[in-house]
Amino acid sequence: MTVSSVSLILTVIGDDRPGLVGELSAVISAHQGNWLESSMAQLAGKFAGIVEVGVDAAQADALRNALSQLRGLKVAVESAAPQKSALTGRRLKLALVGHDRIGIVREVSMVLANHAVNVESLATHTSSAPMSAAVLFHAVAELTAAPELDVGALTGELERISNDLMVDITLDETIRA
Repeated sequence: MTVSSVSLILTVIGDDRPGLVGELSAVISAHQGNWLESSMAQLAGKFAGIVEVGVDAAQADALRNALSQLRGLKVAVESAAPQKSALTGRRLKLALVGHDRIGIVREVSMVLANHAVNVESLATHTSSAPMSAAVLFHAVAELTAAPELDVGALTGELERISNDLMVDITLDETIRA
């Protein structure tokens, strides 16, 4: 981004249909916006996404207005927070699988918060268990934590709740690229 550029975060939701991403990207391009990063998904017939866009400050208001005119999409636009310097902490990956039940995400996220671990991304889904009608819950999370994190204590607490929740949780430290 140039000196006069701003970074905007778009939150997009609407009924899923072909062409939504094309319409969104066309509006961004028409206002000389640069699509920087995004995460999008179709869930239960809805399209939802979050997009970071870099745009010249002089075009930002016009882009905001044009995005609000998109048919069938609700687009919220916020100014992005200034970029923090690259994280120097630890990068972790958590994987979970077990019988679906209410409270799994709450229990795991509370443990992570108690250890000051930040959830950078979280993807979840359910599936049918092989050879039974049971529903399995799957989660994968990318996490960051301070260098001084006591991974042993975190792992111990995750193991304790995995027994209570009857799920398998694995926690691996990854190398930061």
